[in-house]
Amino acid sequence: MSGTQSPATDVRTPSTTRPRPKPRGPLAVVDVGSNSVRLVIYEAEVRAAATLHNEKSICGIGRDMVTTGRLHSEGCAMALEALARFKMLADGLHATVREAVATAAARDASNGAEFVRRAEAAWGAPVRVLSGEDEARIAAEGVIAGIPNADGLVADLGGGSLDMVGVRGGKIGDAISLPIGPLRLMDASKEDADKARKIVDEGLSTFDWRGMNNRTLYAVGGIWRSFARVDMEAIEYPLHVLQEYEIPRNRALKLCKVLSGLSRKSVEKMKVVSRRRAESLPYGAIVLERVLQACDLKSVTVSAYGLREGLLYARLPADERALDPLLEFAEGMNMREARAPAHAAEMFDWMTPLFPDEIAESRRIRRAVCLFSDIAWRRHPDDRALGVFNQVLTAPFAGADHRVRALIATSVFHRHTGDEDFPREIAQAELLNSDDEALSLRMGLACRLAFALSGSSVGMLSRYTLRVTPAKVVLDVPRRDEAIAGEPVQKRLGALAAAFGRKGEILIG
Repeated sequence: MSGTQSPATDVRTPSTTRPRPKPRGPLAVVDVGSNSVRLVIYEAEVRAAATLHNEKSICGIGRDMVTTGRLHSEGCAMALEALARFKMLADGLHATVREAVATAAARDASNGAEFVRRAEAAWGAPVRVLSGEDEARIAAEGVIAGIPNADGLVADLGGGSLDMVGVRGGKIGDAISLPIGPLRLMDASKEDADKARKIVDEGLSTFDWRGMNNRTLYAVGGIWRSFARVDMEAIEYPLHVLQEYEIPRNRALKLCKVLSGLSRKSVEKMKVVSRRRAESLPYGAIVLERVLQACDLKSVTVSAYGLREGLLYARLPADERALDPLLEFAEGMNMREARAPAHAAEMFDWMTPLFPDEIAESRRIRRAVCLFSDIAWRRHPDDRALGVFNQVLTAPFAGADHRVRALIATSVFHRHTGDEDFPREIAQAELLNSDDEALSLRMGLACRLAFALSGSSVGMLSRYTLRVTPAKVVLDVPRRDEAIAGEPVQKRLGALAAAFGRKGEILIG
């Protein structure tokens, strides 16, 4: 695949060990789309940037463009009002760096240039009009930022266009932009679903589908996020996180057929779909259906990361781009909320003898568990285990599919309670299999024992050594520290050893 190269994710070196200059920020990013105008203000230009503010305004500047060739006057007025408000918010949050882009409607409409000039006046800074190909590539950068191992087709559906590009191994292929966004489809088809399908098929026939079979469609855009919410509700999915939510091909196609046949009033009755998305969702479903029919893509994975995240990611230096987004987020939370942040790395090394055969991905997950292990110490004891479970499960990090999220969250649950009865709905949703459940218990109980030995104090764990024999998990304690090996440590060592199918033993001397 030809194209630009995004660095591979580096999960080896914790960011806390690397000196680097203070990042710039806050950074305000504005995206003026055909259907919505959006503002995101990031805390700083870093790999796992926290969001200070995030809001959108559904304006529909691209409505009726096929018929009139011009931007919708009422929609433009709403967009300019939103941009003036966004400027005030960016000023108030001291956003020292600002970036604004406009997409399909602004670049294609006969009065697009006039609107952009007015938008720049309202926003108080330049607005860059992206080509369709640039829009596709930047959205793909955003997908890679959140899913570094993405392998398949990135498809960003806005109100005016569908932008597509292949991704594999951090590389971005040739991009294409097609004028088949829902607002244009509604106008061009006169809201005739069959005619809309023909228009979409004609556009998709120009894309080179070779090499896409049995790969993943990464769905970007608010319309397809609404589609995913409908699917979540339909199957009573227990984890309400859109990032890396996966829909198998056949289920996606069935839902496309259902939604594409609904009226706006029927869609408006769905609580998970906003009223402003109701009219465009059936046409978003038509586009998704035709893309899936055009090629044997195996599944749809939602990417909550897209154009705005791609703009941030593109600004980072290469060494920052190469960092693991999960570990960067976990390290940041550990630094802010743990009693002794350095304890996490000590604990990771201390328990490593328990996991002699783990692969790189398992080491990465275990490191994240250690980093999240002490973020709940300020919670009320009655809420600590379940509260931190839900906090980690739904935290706004990337670089982890839903199985990994559940595995980490369940491990942190076990760190706070040795009880094996973690929230069962996670297992019922088939997010964790029996091996995952066993691994989460082992990691959690290892952390639990570590805190019993150290109380989170840095430097104490190095006094004690864990060893695994065919029949036992052995804890070596120096005689001078014999008092540490009281009943709490004995019980926690016994539980940990039992999770490995062994007996626990403490050796003094």
